[in-house]
Amino acid sequence: MTQNVDPAIQKATDEFRNKFHAVRTEIGKAIVGHADIVDGVLTCLFTGGHALLEGVPGLGKTYLIRSLSEALSLKFSRIQFTPDLMPADILGTNIIREDPETGRRGFEFQRGPLFAQIVLADEINRATPKTQSAMLEAMQEKTVTAAGTRYKLEPPFFVMATQNPIEQEGTYPLPEAQIDRFFFKLLVRYSSRKELSTIVDRTTTGRKPDIKPVMSGEQIIGAQKLVQRVVVAPHVQDYAIRLTLATHPQGEFATEQANRYVRWGSSPRGAQAVILASKVQALLDARYNVSFDDIRKIFLPAMRHRVLLNFEAQAEGLDPDVVLQDVLDKTPTAAEQVA
Repeated sequence: MTQNVDPAIQKATDEFRNKFHAVRTEIGKAIVGHADIVDGVLTCLFTGGHALLEGVPGLGKTYLIRSLSEALSLKFSRIQFTPDLMPADILGTNIIREDPETGRRGFEFQRGPLFAQIVLADEINRATPKTQSAMLEAMQEKTVTAAGTRYKLEPPFFVMATQNPIEQEGTYPLPEAQIDRFFFKLLVRYSSRKELSTIVDRTTTGRKPDIKPVMSGEQIIGAQKLVQRVVVAPHVQDYAIRLTLATHPQGEFATEQANRYVRWGSSPRGAQAVILASKVQALLDARYNVSFDDIRKIFLPAMRHRVLLNFEAQAEGLDPDVVLQDVLDKTPTAAEQVA
């Protein structure tokens, strides 16, 4: 870190890195490999965003989120999404209660599992779109409205969702409005030979990892405020904006592949996610300012779920990451433009 940074800021930055690594270490007691996934989930945690983990069943997505909840002193709840799950099963419902003293009956709101601080939405795309959409208000506004009454969720509030690939039987695609509210979409892939060997050793010997809570809700909120204060130079922010605009087909900064394969480009939430996640990267690198490399490093997980490909791309079997990588390759930084 440069010497002209305020000592108080440097101390806060050092504490942030120490806490980040402490949570990562606790999760590592249970999760083998997937370092990029763990870092992505923690980035969502420290920016106040929500994470969507996609992968075939059995890769440890649910276990990772459970391990995270054990490393944090937060209220945790799990919602198992199924086709017959109703919105009231998530949000809560009014029930009739009788006052034992007066005998009068009245409605009382029974809070659902969404009233927690870290919510595991397991296999979220196995529920119907109606039930999926019930979470929109909570994810965006951090509130729940039931029977005309608005309830505020306790901060910090995170939704960590898992989903199976939409090609699998019994899944429903997430509505665009909902998937856009996830900060990152993280792809959980198969473990390597060495990682799988370690997993088998850990899970077939009867040993249970001892994960200890290392962060409180107040500390997480403090870390989020620190992230927001990280400096972004105008030309660096403009680079993130031009990358976002490059995903818009027929736009001023659109690449050839975006024009050919993209149906809808990223919303402004994409640019917001890129900037916030880049600030976390800067702090982890002991800097208090965002660089071009920070933006490039987190561009794919921040954008892959915000770009909708057209039929031609689907026919050719293209993945959004291919188009987004082309955007990264073809969009120059401000320095390159001046040169």
